[in-house]
Amino acid sequence: MHLGNYLGAIRNWVAMQETRDCVYGVVDYHAITTPFEPRELGSDVWDMVMDLIAVGVDPEDSAIIIQSQIPQHTELAWILSTITPISWLERVPTYKEKSEMHPDYVHLGLLSYPVLMAADILLYRADEVPVGDDQLPHLELTREIVRRFNHMFGETFSEPQAFFQRDSARIMSLSDPEKKMSKSLGPNSYIALADEPDLIRKKVRKAVTDIGPSTDAMSPGVANLFGLLKLVGGDSDHDSLMGDYEAGTLRYVDLKDATAEAIISFLEPIRNRRRELEREPEALEKAVASGRDRAGEIAVETMDTVKSRLGIR
Repeated sequence: MHLGNYLGAIRNWVAMQETRDCVYGVVDYHAITTPFEPRELGSDVWDMVMDLIAVGVDPEDSAIIIQSQIPQHTELAWILSTITPISWLERVPTYKEKSEMHPDYVHLGLLSYPVLMAADILLYRADEVPVGDDQLPHLELTREIVRRFNHMFGETFSEPQAFFQRDSARIMSLSDPEKKMSKSLGPNSYIALADEPDLIRKKVRKAVTDIGPSTDAMSPGVANLFGLLKLVGGDSDHDSLMGDYEAGTLRYVDLKDATAEAIISFLEPIRNRRRELEREPEALEKAVASGRDRAGEIAVETMDTVKSRLGIR
């Protein structure tokens, strides 16, 4: 998990626990739709579980699941795929984006993964899904699948609504500040929640600032650093350095150093909690087992209903 994930979505997921019954999934089957290293996938899954708990997702309040451990995800996805027109999938923006990003890795799973995403949602009969703007096409596809299923087999699913997250932040890449922070853009594009202080300083020092010819407008890279500084460090350093910028005396190295130190301080409690969890593998396994049991009961009930609608016993 990286800083953009946390500031853009995950911190709101933590707050949702206070008012809703939540299921949070580590979607490892989705992860294999783009090139991956099998030797690393397993540890990546548990790193994500650690990150979720470290940022405040409470496994006693919410179900934390690993997608591949609950077979009903793929079972429901197969059933939904039999009623989903290919034309619906071809218009999902991420299919084109991922195909262009990995032209030698275009396959059926990449085309149909929005159906698996729909199954992830509908399996737990979710009323709300926390999404950003970039995920709305997937949620609308889910709603279309619901309407088609209900029309063909009788009222079974309700249409999940988008839960728009308040105070979410759009954090841009350090290396390409006109794109969202993403691991797919390379290791210097993002700050991982587990990054050590020296690595954070190194990445921020390499952050892109000005791009192209000088203009009166603040460049995207500089704006991104100022935005990060305000979000994680507060107003004092931000306002002081913004004053320097407006006066034409700002040194970018000072902005980068202040931003890096603010990020380090902001992430320290999360890093400390992660270190504790790394020493408690049994606690992680217990948390996932608890989530699997709780979510699995709902999944079995849903599939019993779905199969009954289809005439399958």
